[in-house]
Amino acid sequence: MEMRSVGSQGLVSSAEGLGCMGLTGSYGAADEDESVRTVQRAIELGVTMFDTADHYGAFSGERLLGRALSGRRDAVVVATKFGGAEMDDEGRTIGGANGRPEYVRASVERSLRNLDTDRIDLYYQHRVDPRVPVEETFGALGELVAAGKVRYLGISEVRPDTIVRAHATAPLSAVESEYSLFARDMESNGVLETVRRLGIGFVAYAPLGRGFLTGGVRSADSLAEQDLRRIYPRFQKENLDSNLALVERIGQIAAGLGVSSAQLALAWVLAQGDDIFAIPGTRTRRHLEENVAAASVALDVPTLRALGSLVEDVQLFGDRVSAMDTGIQG
Repeated sequence: MEMRSVGSQGLVSSAEGLGCMGLTGSYGAADEDESVRTVQRAIELGVTMFDTADHYGAFSGERLLGRALSGRRDAVVVATKFGGAEMDDEGRTIGGANGRPEYVRASVERSLRNLDTDRIDLYYQHRVDPRVPVEETFGALGELVAAGKVRYLGISEVRPDTIVRAHATAPLSAVESEYSLFARDMESNGVLETVRRLGIGFVAYAPLGRGFLTGGVRSADSLAEQDLRRIYPRFQKENLDSNLALVERIGQIAAGLGVSSAQLALAWVLAQGDDIFAIPGTRTRRHLEENVAAASVALDVPTLRALGSLVEDVQLFGDRVSAMDTGIQG
């Protein structure tokens, strides 16, 4: 597995990580034992970045990751997030995005306990709190770095001007946003341009389009009742049926190369620059091994051009985000 520098502050990670949101049931029922084995198998395959958040499973995501990493903690980069929604100590959501300094300090202590660790390698503000200047939030985060409780800082789903302000307060190592052949607005909204100008790494979550680009989602009716994808506009029936045209085109190119659609989609993300990281999520070792194999798929220039032109040739229907994600692009 290729290792890359995550920004310019000193953090290093595997180019491909593991997104841990689905390990506790966000996309349907999950087998906890298999989730633990998936994390451990990822380490065996050279994956070092494991990305979770406090509200994934109401703390259960952090706790599962902490158990899975027992005895292996020093070999990995633990990334977690705070403030996407305000939570009490019982894991109940009691408010929206919260970036108040006192909440930042309480959240990091809670995550340290949940993860059973003495430091967090990469700590993200999950969503910007519109009531709190980002300078106040990152002032508190900078203090956590100085105290050794956090090593490096990140921020998720923000506009370029917010990236600049946060980075000026306490240096960022990573910006995390959705990015894939299914969601390419980071190329045109100034985010990628800004992180590259400032020497910040870019972590692409949902690089498989929340599983859509694998070809495994052919109908909205196939999604479990508790599957979060049901709230996303691109997965609504009228949109999903039309968006399958993109999946068909990707599948044709993948077949010609002798790789799976998932591997092709991941290889495309990783080929966009050595400052970009992909964190596909999966709940099984089988899919994990398929995803990790994508890191060794080399795409030639004609293939990259063909994939790049898809955004112009295939119209996508529906917004990539849900109206419920109120803190996005703060």
